[in-house]
Amino acid sequence: MLYKIYIIIAIIVVFCFTKKLNMRYTFLLLFSIITTVLFAQKITVIKCGALLDVRSGQLNKNVTIVVKDNTIESILPAGATVKVKADTVIDLTDYTILPGLIDCHTHVLLQGDITSEDYDVQLLKTSIPYRTIQGTRSCNIALQNGFTSLRDLGTEGAGYSDVDLKRAIINGVIPGPRMSVATLAINSTGHYPISERDYAWELTLPKGLQEISGPEEARKAVRQQIAHGADWIKIYADRGYYKTDGGYRSSPNFTTEEITAIGDEVQRSRRKLAAHAVTRDGIIAAINAGALSIEHGFGMDDECIALMVQKKIYWCPTIYVNEFVADGRAKAGSSINKYFSETEPGLFKKAMKAGVKIAYGTDIGGYDWNMPETKDFEYMVQFGYSPLQAIQTATINAADLLNQPLTGELKTGNLADIIAVKGDPTKNIEILSQVKFVMKDGVVYKSMK
Repeated sequence: MLYKIYIIIAIIVVFCFTKKLNMRYTFLLLFSIITTVLFAQKITVIKCGALLDVRSGQLNKNVTIVVKDNTIESILPAGATVKVKADTVIDLTDYTILPGLIDCHTHVLLQGDITSEDYDVQLLKTSIPYRTIQGTRSCNIALQNGFTSLRDLGTEGAGYSDVDLKRAIINGVIPGPRMSVATLAINSTGHYPISERDYAWELTLPKGLQEISGPEEARKAVRQQIAHGADWIKIYADRGYYKTDGGYRSSPNFTTEEITAIGDEVQRSRRKLAAHAVTRDGIIAAINAGALSIEHGFGMDDECIALMVQKKIYWCPTIYVNEFVADGRAKAGSSINKYFSETEPGLFKKAMKAGVKIAYGTDIGGYDWNMPETKDFEYMVQFGYSPLQAIQTATINAADLLNQPLTGELKTGNLADIIAVKGDPTKNIEILSQVKFVMKDGVVYKSMK
């Protein structure tokens, strides 16, 4: 772009001096041309083999998408004439086109933590700057996987580095998805690693989140995190999961006063609350405090399901991460994740039948970033969802949860977040693990070349 401007300037200057035009005229002419060049909108035309309407499931064949800068200007049916001059034409006639996917539960600053030792090593032996560098890699991996938006739910001891990563992506310093971030997350004092009981008591250890005691500290933590750039506030609502004859129970992490104060402060600040909550002891308290999404929920019961349907609360099931950690944690002495694996299919079917709203969330970072980020789609289909329903959790449902109305669907006026796969994902959901093309905000980040 700049070299074109330099050439234009040189030509105009020579012309003006040759014709002996005054300097004021020269300046106005230069300003007009440079402004036109700088602010000219880029037109990209994408020829699609098939475009998936994620609401209806219809595959529209041989359509053309016209992208102006970062926005879908129009979607033309088969045979329609493109009436604009394209700067770039992208041929995806051999592919199926979908909106960019959305993962509502990630940890870009974690690299897998099956055991407590895995977790402790990251906090004790890896500096926050180094973890942030690793986080740039995580962001790029997510984008290459076809996830053009993320909600990152806690830095796990890496401070406010998620805000830095979000800013770096916005400023074009690094490639990555559009990010909503939760910064530190909140728990009550003494109920989250790194645990003092496992180390010499003289040591002051880093924590994986912000601890509070009492409603005033709860309010202060919310305010501090928002002041540092949190889009969402995340709480850990329960702990100590165990199986009973009637299902699962746990210990709530907060007093009623504490969790109410958090929810009230989040609402006052016009932010949103997400809750790590596994059994009724955390889920019901979190929903009553104003949580809009329940993360994990492996041990929820019928009352939880009914309350979530009534209040239109989203569930991020994070199925694969539980499967991934189950064996390793059982060997370390805790079998609860194996129990969850046994009951998860029935729970999913029950929630599906009741009409619980589900948003796609993987908890990747809890498992290694080299593992598939699309694995949860496969489990959802195994448990009873159609491939289209599974896709909807990562498109229109996720966009609704994150209040991103310009994402999650390919239509005129929406952001140009576009991915392509070979084949029909409504027939074979595993195709989503092989994304061939990624565009975010009108910029191509992955292509077949």
